[in-house]
Amino acid sequence: MSKRPAKRKQQKKVVPKATVKRTKPKTAKPNPWLNRPSVASEQDPFYKKVFTGLAIVFLLLTMLLAYNGGINGDDEYQDKYSTDLVNYYSTFGADTSALYIKKGNMHYYGGFFDTVTGFTNKALGLEMYDAAYHDVRHIFNAVIGFLAMLFTALLAKEIAGWRAGILTLAFMFLSPRFLGHSIMNPKDIPFALGYIASIYYMARLFKNMPGFNWKLALGVALGMALAIATRAGGFILVGILGLYAGLDFLTKKGMKGLGDVKTVGLYAANVVGISLVALLVAVLFWPYALQAPFSNPFEALGAFEKLAVKIRVLFDGVNIMSDNTPWDYPLQWIWRTVPMFTLIGFLGSLALLPQLIKKYRPVPVVVALFAAVFPVFYVIYKDAILHDGWRHLTFVYPTMVVMAALFFVTLESILKENKMGKYGLYVALALLVLEPAVYIARNSQFPYTYFNPLSGGISHAFGNYETDYWGVSVRQALEWMEDEGILSQDMPEKITIATSFIHNARAYVGQKYKGKLSFIYQRFNKRYERPWDYGIFPSRYLKGPHLRSGSWPNSRSIHTVTANGVPLVSVEKGGGAVFRAEEAFKKKDYPAAITDFKEEVKEHPDNELAWMKLAMCYVNTGNFQAAKDAADNMLKVTPDNTSGLFYRGIAQLNSGNTAGAEADFRRAIEVEEDFSTAYYYLALIQYNRQDVQGALDNIQKTLQLNPRFKPAYELWAQILEGQGNTQRATQIRSAAAKL
Repeated sequence: MSKRPAKRKQQKKVVPKATVKRTKPKTAKPNPWLNRPSVASEQDPFYKKVFTGLAIVFLLLTMLLAYNGGINGDDEYQDKYSTDLVNYYSTFGADTSALYIKKGNMHYYGGFFDTVTGFTNKALGLEMYDAAYHDVRHIFNAVIGFLAMLFTALLAKEIAGWRAGILTLAFMFLSPRFLGHSIMNPKDIPFALGYIASIYYMARLFKNMPGFNWKLALGVALGMALAIATRAGGFILVGILGLYAGLDFLTKKGMKGLGDVKTVGLYAANVVGISLVALLVAVLFWPYALQAPFSNPFEALGAFEKLAVKIRVLFDGVNIMSDNTPWDYPLQWIWRTVPMFTLIGFLGSLALLPQLIKKYRPVPVVVALFAAVFPVFYVIYKDAILHDGWRHLTFVYPTMVVMAALFFVTLESILKENKMGKYGLYVALALLVLEPAVYIARNSQFPYTYFNPLSGGISHAFGNYETDYWGVSVRQALEWMEDEGILSQDMPEKITIATSFIHNARAYVGQKYKGKLSFIYQRFNKRYERPWDYGIFPSRYLKGPHLRSGSWPNSRSIHTVTANGVPLVSVEKGGGAVFRAEEAFKKKDYPAAITDFKEEVKEHPDNELAWMKLAMCYVNTGNFQAAKDAADNMLKVTPDNTSGLFYRGIAQLNSGNTAGAEADFRRAIEVEEDFSTAYYYLALIQYNRQDVQGALDNIQKTLQLNPRFKPAYELWAQILEGQGNTQRATQIRSAAAKL
C-alpha cells in the first residue's frame, strides 16, 4: 500500500495589522436659540394652585371695585354708540345711525364692547339713565380687565414658569392705573386684552412650529379680532405676528431654511390666514367696517391721525393744547404713574436682556420687549396727539409687566447662593408692592389717579398733571350728598345741580329722584352765570397755577372728595350775592352789580370769578384804578389767569400805562397761545406807537384765531387808509359788515 504524501501544512498568511481610526458618529450641532433649560419644577402643581386661587380672588375684587366705581367722562359717547349699535343689528342694518356719528367719531371705533353690553342691557330692560345700566358695563369691563391680567400672567408663565406667572398676576392687579381703568374704561382695556391675548397665543402657537395647532391659531386670531374690534390700531398685531413668525423661523431654520419652500409657506400661511380671520371676525362687531371690510378699517386707521382730539391738558404745571405737547409727553406720564416694581423691573430687564435671552426661549422675550417699546416710540416718531395721560398706550403695559417679572425671577436665580441677597430681594419686593396696594385700598373708587413715589406721588402731581381727568369722583360727591340728606326721596323742593361733568352725574343718579332733581351743564370758569343750588366741579378744567395757589376748593365749598388728601372734586353751595350780581351784570346795571360783587368778595375773598366781574364792571364804569385793583386780587387767587391779565391790561391801557398793559397782554398769550383778543390789543398798542408791521402781524393772528372779530378788521382798514390804500380798506370794511 503506497503512502499518501503528507499534507503540507499551510502557513497562515500574516497580514500586518492596519491602524483603524474609529470616528464618533456625527451629531447635529445644538441650536443655542432653542435648547434652554426647562422651567418645569416638581412644585408646579402647588404653584398652579396658588395661581388659580389668586386669579379667583383678583377677579372677584376687580368686579367689586367696578360695581362701586364711578362713570368716566367719555361714556357719554360710548353709551350713545351702544344704543346705535343695538339699533343697527336689531334692524339688520336698516337703522344706519351707527355708520356715521359726528360727535366723537365713534363710527371709526370697533363696537365689540358696546354691542355686547348694549344687548345685555336691552335684555334686562335697562336704559342709559338707569344706574344698573352702568353697573352692567362696569362688571363687563372688570371681567375684560381681569382677563387682560390673566393672559399677561399666562404669557410670563409660558416663558419662565408658574412662579413668574404668579408674580406677574400680582403685579398686574396691584398696578393702580391699570386696575383703575379696568373698572371703567371700555376703550383701552378691551384693546389691551386683545393685544396681550394674541401675543400669548403666538408664543404657544410658534413654540411647536412647524407643527400646526388650529386651536392656538384661533386664539391668536380672536385676540387680534378683539383689538381691531375696539380700535383700528389693532392692525399693529398683524406686524407683530409677522415679526414673531420671522424670528421663530430664523431661530429654528436659519437663513438656509429659506430654501425649504414648504416650511416657509406654512409660516406665511399662518400669518396671512390668521390675519384674515381676525379681520373678518372683527368687522362683525363694527358696522362701519362691515360696509367695506377691506377698505373702511384702513380708512379709520388713517382718519385717527387726522381727527385727533385737540383739548387743553395740564402737563408739567402748564395748561397746553394736546397738539402742542412736548415729544416726551408719553414717557413722562409712564415713568411717573407706573408702580415702582414695574419701573425698576422693566429697566432691570433691559440691563439683563442678554441673560434673559440665554435663559429662556428668546423669541417670546424679544417680542414681549418689542410689544412694550415699539408703540411708544412710534407715537413719538409720528408726533401723535395724546391727551389724558398715556391711557391710549395702556395696551403696552402688560408686556412691560412681563419683562419686569422676568427680571425679578432671573435676579432671584442669580442670587440663589446668596442668602442675604435673596432675602433682601424678597423684602424689597414686598415693600414695592405694598405702596400701590395701600393706594388702591385707600382710593378704591378711583385708583387710576395714582402717581408713584419717585415722581412725588399725587400730592406733587396736583396742579402739575391731570389727576381725575374723567370726573370719576363725581359719584362720590353725589353719594356724600345722599348721605347728608341733601338728596333724598322726600326732598321738599326741587334741587338744581350744576356741573362740568353732567353725563357722569345724570348716569349715576338715573331715575332715582324723578321730578325732584335736575342737572345743568356749567363750565367752571362761568359757574355763577346761571342760578343753581349745588355745584359739583372736578379739578379737570382748572388751570395749574390756580390749583397750586391753594385757593381751590374755595370757601364756597361744603365738601371735597380727595385721593390721599389731594382734592379731586368740590361740592359748592349755591345762592348768595354772586348770583344777584350776575343778574345785574347781564342787565348792564353795573352799580348794582358792583355792590353785590363787593359783598361776595367780602364773604368769599377767594372767589376769583367775582373779582373778575368786579374788574369788568369798573372798566365799564370808567373806574380803571379800581378795575386794576380787582384784577390784582383775582390774580392773587388764580395766578396767571388770562382773564385777570386781560382786564388788568385793559385797565392799565386806559390809565395810560401802555408798558404795563403790553406786558399783561403778552403774558396772557404766553399762558394761552390762542387768546385772540390779546393779540388785537397788542396790535392796537403797536399801531399807536407807529409799529405798523407789528400791528399788521398781530391783526393777522387775531383773525386766524377769530375770523369774526370785527374790531380787528376796522383796525386793519385804518392802517391801510394811513398807507393810502383806501380801496383795499373799503373792501375789508365791506367784508367785515357781512360777518
